Amino acid sequence: MAILLMKKINKLINNVKRTMFTSSLDTFISLFITSILFVCTVKLSKWFFLKANWTVVEENIPLFLFGVFPADQRWRPSLWLIILISLVVLTLFTPSWSFFRKLLPFAWIAVIPIGIALLAGGIGLSPVASRYWGGLTLTIFLMMSSLFLAFPFGIILAFGRQSKLQLIKYFCSIYIETLRAIPLISILFFGQLLIPLFLPVEIEINRVLRSIIAFTLFVSAYIAEDIRGGLQAIPKSQIEAAKSLGFNTFQITRFILLPQVLQIALPALTNQAVGLLQNTSLMSILGLVELLGISRSLLANPKFIGQYMEVYVWLAAIYWFICTIMALVAQNIERKTTLVKLI
Repeated sequence: MAILLMKKINKLINNVKRTMFTSSLDTFISLFITSILFVCTVKLSKWFFLKANWTVVEENIPLFLFGVFPADQRWRPSLWLIILISLVVLTLFTPSWSFFRKLLPFAWIAVIPIGIALLAGGIGLSPVASRYWGGLTLTIFLMMSSLFLAFPFGIILAFGRQSKLQLIKYFCSIYIETLRAIPLISILFFGQLLIPLFLPVEIEINRVLRSIIAFTLFVSAYIAEDIRGGLQAIPKSQIEAAKSLGFNTFQITRFILLPQVLQIALPALTNQAVGLLQNTSLMSILGLVELLGISRSLLANPKFIGQYMEVYVWLAAIYWFICTIMALVAQNIERKTTLVKLI
């Protein structure tokens, strides 16, 4: 065992020498960057362990997770988060040949109505108004609900832009280019402030639903372009071969185009999901108390004034962790999908 360990260490040292110290210039650059990283790591470690005051985080974990959700009902968002974590674990570690792997897409789709039922109430649960939703729960709910609606809408827009019907083609093109040219914050302001003006007085849409509509309209335009890029990557000879075999338009789209397009566009779609998660922080400007909104309200408390670094480092860690998990899940899906095709 000791000999094997020494061989691995020697191999690692040789790889480092070969990649970082091949010339005097490479050696200088490697040592310079390494010294900077070392100094930064030492200073950050001193601040993290010795100087930082983490009471603002320790005392407000429930607020970061659930916002002002009623304390006696917090088991409901907790249960929803546990379901999400379980699905992530199953997605990452379920073998590609397993029968349960085929059920995972349906389970991910079912997460949204389950979340609505648990958070809003109904089916024997006491109702909780959306103004009490907040923290990490609201951030993830906004992201997942918006993606759930924007994904099929984006696919429709992408295929509509490729349509031979000129009216549909021009409408989809104008919609996509218009939404991509408008800043997201403008669309969010429109959703929060102007949508109620166009509705009858007796119809009221809560803030969470308005936010989801605004995010859906915005993200679907970008998803449509990602899907269109995947469509352009597929050789036209495949479509011609399918037509010669008697496939109709629906069959070509279902069995030939969509499976390939989704696999090609998966990295770009993952990027859209990560960007959407980060963009949910804009809702704190408009009054929703998601993660950033909770942090801003805590920093306004005289007890925690001045603890900006601790709060924002904590937030950065949460966003980094969730984005990393999303990237790992996407890579896992891409790798196992490719493996299934090879098998």
